[in-house]
Amino acid sequence: MFGHPGKHTLIALTLASAAATAQADTFNRIATFANIHNLPAGSAVTTETSAEIIAATKDGNTLVYSDSPLGGIGFIDIKDASKPKPGGFVALDGEPTAVAVTSKSVLAGVNTSESYVKPSGKLVSLSLKDHKVTGSCDLGGQPDSVAVSKDQKYVAVAIENERDEDLNDGALPQLPAGYLTIVPLDNGKLVCNKMKKVDMAGMSEIGSDDPEPEFVDFNDNNEIVVTLQENNHLAIVEAATGKIINHFSAGSAELAMIDTKKDKALDFSNTQTRLREPDSVKWIDNERFVTANEGDFNGGSRGFTIFNKNGEVMYESGSDFEHKVIATGHYPDKRSGKKGNEPEGVAIGKFGKDTYIFILSERASVIGVYRDTGKEPEFVQMLPSGIAPESAVTIPSRNLLISANEKDLIEDKGPRAHVMIYELSDKAAAYPQLVSKTDEKGMPIGWGALSGLAADPKKAGQLYAVNDSFYANQPTIFSIDATQTPAIITKALPVTRDGEPAKKLDLEGISVDGEHGFWLASEGNSKKKVPHAIYHITPNGEIDQTINFPAKLMAYEQHFGAEGITQVGDTLWIAIQREWADDPKGLVKLLAYNFKTKEWRAAHYPLEKTNTGWVGLSEITAHNDALYLIERDNQLGKNAKTKQLTRILLSSLSTAPLGEPLPIVNKEIVRDFIPDLKSLNGYITDKIEGFTVDVNGTAFAITDNDGVDDSSGETLFFSINSL
Repeated sequence: MFGHPGKHTLIALTLASAAATAQADTFNRIATFANIHNLPAGSAVTTETSAEIIAATKDGNTLVYSDSPLGGIGFIDIKDASKPKPGGFVALDGEPTAVAVTSKSVLAGVNTSESYVKPSGKLVSLSLKDHKVTGSCDLGGQPDSVAVSKDQKYVAVAIENERDEDLNDGALPQLPAGYLTIVPLDNGKLVCNKMKKVDMAGMSEIGSDDPEPEFVDFNDNNEIVVTLQENNHLAIVEAATGKIINHFSAGSAELAMIDTKKDKALDFSNTQTRLREPDSVKWIDNERFVTANEGDFNGGSRGFTIFNKNGEVMYESGSDFEHKVIATGHYPDKRSGKKGNEPEGVAIGKFGKDTYIFILSERASVIGVYRDTGKEPEFVQMLPSGIAPESAVTIPSRNLLISANEKDLIEDKGPRAHVMIYELSDKAAAYPQLVSKTDEKGMPIGWGALSGLAADPKKAGQLYAVNDSFYANQPTIFSIDATQTPAIITKALPVTRDGEPAKKLDLEGISVDGEHGFWLASEGNSKKKVPHAIYHITPNGEIDQTINFPAKLMAYEQHFGAEGITQVGDTLWIAIQREWADDPKGLVKLLAYNFKTKEWRAAHYPLEKTNTGWVGLSEITAHNDALYLIERDNQLGKNAKTKQLTRILLSSLSTAPLGEPLPIVNKEIVRDFIPDLKSLNGYITDKIEGFTVDVNGTAFAITDNDGVDDSSGETLFFSINSL
C-alpha cells in the first residue's frame, strides 16, 4: 500500500482539523527541562551538553538520557511531570551512545574507540537505586543503539563501527565491519561470557562486506529488527539463537513536490527517487515495524515506512510527512540540497485502545503524531520540539510522551539542549497556531521567518505578513485567515521587480495602503549592498515605488535599521530597531515620512535598560489614536526580560527635522508578552516581531522562527482580545 503525496490537496485543513479537535487523543507540551540543570557540581553553565537517547523507568517516574558531549548519563525526576527536576548525572569512561532501562538497571552503550580503524566499546550497567556501576561487557567495537527485550532476558547492541565521512567521501567499505551483539541477562545482570556476535556481512547490495548496524528493537517474540542505514538494508534476528530470520533491502521511495536546492527560497516543484536508508526503527506489533528514513550520503527519503517482517512495504509516507512539516512552517531550507526534514527518531506507544506512532524530524524540530490503523496510519497532529529531536520515549501509564533534543547552541548564545514532556488529554492541540494550505496547483505553500504583520482595513481577521532576508531570493507577502484555529496562510504573493523576484531586500515591516497595495520596510546593510528603503507594492506584488533613506540619515547608518512600518494619513511611520551613530545610548528613532510632501522628520523612543545583550524595536502599527510598538531584548529562555507592547498617543507625539535635536516620546507599556511566549511550555523565544490590530479591534502578534536555522522553528501566533 502506498500513500501518494498528492492525495491530501489541502494540508492546512488536515492540520487545522487535527489541531482543533478537543478529545482524548491530543498531545500538548506540559514542560521543558534544560540539561544544564543536571550539570555536575562546579561545572560552568557554558559547558556543552546534549540529550540524545532517552528511556524511562518502569514506574514512569524517572527519565534517563545519554549525554555524549558531557560523557555520561543524566537522570530527571518526573514524579510531577509538569515540573521536572534534576535527578543527577553519572560520568562514564567514554562516550555514551545509547541507554536502555530494565526494572533494576540502566544499560548504556559506551564508545571508547581510539580511531575509526580501531573501534572499541563496552556495555555498562548501573543500579537504578544508587546509580553505581554494577557490570561491564567488552563489546569489541563501537556501539550505537541499545535495546532490552520485553521479558528482560536479552540486550541487543548495534555495533556500528562507523566510517570516516571525510575519507573517500565516506564511501563504503571502510573496515572493520560492524555487527550485532546479543548479551543475555540473568536476573538483570549482564552475562558477558555468553554474548553472541551476529555477523551481518554478505547480506546487502550496498557495502556488503562493511555492514553498519544503526538501530535495534525487540518485539514480544524476542525478534530483533536491525537497520543498516548506510547499507540501505534491514534484518530480523532471533535473539535466543542469533539466527538471521530474514533480511531485505530497505528500497527507495518516490518523492513528489519537494525542494532540492539550498537557495534562500522555497520551491517544491521537484521530484526525486531516493534510497530510504532508515535510521531509527520500532516494532508496531509482532509483525510490523516502522522506520524513520533519515538517510545518509546516498539516500534519505524524508518520510517513514511501515514494513512487515517479510519485507513487504505496508505503508510509505512519500512526501506527505514533509508536506505537513512545510505547512507547519518548519521546513529547513538549508537542508533542501540534502535530505530535507530528515526524520531520525521513532517512538511507539499504546495509549488505551490506540497505538500511536511518533516520527521525529531532526532538522525540522517537530514530531509527527499518527494513529495506527493496521493500514495507512491516521495523521493526528504536529508537535513542537526542541532543536534536533534525537529520540523519544512513551509512558502510556501516565499518558506521557518525552522527546530528547540533542542540539546545544551555547557557542551561538542560543537555546540549550532540552528534554520536553507532552501529555495526552482532552484539551485541544495548542500547536500549531499557524499553518498553510496548498496553492491552486496543489503545491505546498512554504513559509517561515515572518517578520512583520498588518491587518486588512475592511475585513476582520484578514492579515498580511512578510518574510525576512532568510528567504532573500523569495520575498513574499502572505495572506492569513485569522478567523480559524489554527490560523491559515491562504496565499503567498511574491514581491517582484520587473516581473522577477525582487533581490536585495530584508523585509521587516508591512502596512496596507488602503488601496489594495502595501508599504514594505526593508532593513538595509551596506556591507551586503542591501539598501535601507521603503517600497510601495501593487496588489499584484510589483514594486512600483522605492523611497531610499535620505543622506542626512544614512550618514550615521548602522545595520539594525527599519523593523516596522505603518501608515497614518499621508505619513509613514518607521521604527528603527537600534541606535544609529548619531543617537544617544538608549534612544532610537521613529521616522516619519510624508509621501505627499516627501519630508522626513523623526522623534526619539526611549528603550528599556539592559545589562545583557541589547534592547530594540521590532514593530510599529497604528490603531485608532495611537502607535503601538514591540520593544524586545535579544535574550531567550530565562534570560528574556523585555518582550513588551508599548503605546504612544498620536496627540502627544511631536517630531523634528533630521539633523536637529529630536523630541523624546512618552511611551506606555500595554502588555508584557513573556506570559504569552511561555504559554506553550517551551523555551521563551527572543524574536516576537509582528503585531497588528484588525478592523474589529482584535490584536494579533507573531514570532519569527529564523527559518528553522539554529531555532526550534516554532512560530507563535496569538490574538489579544482587548488592548
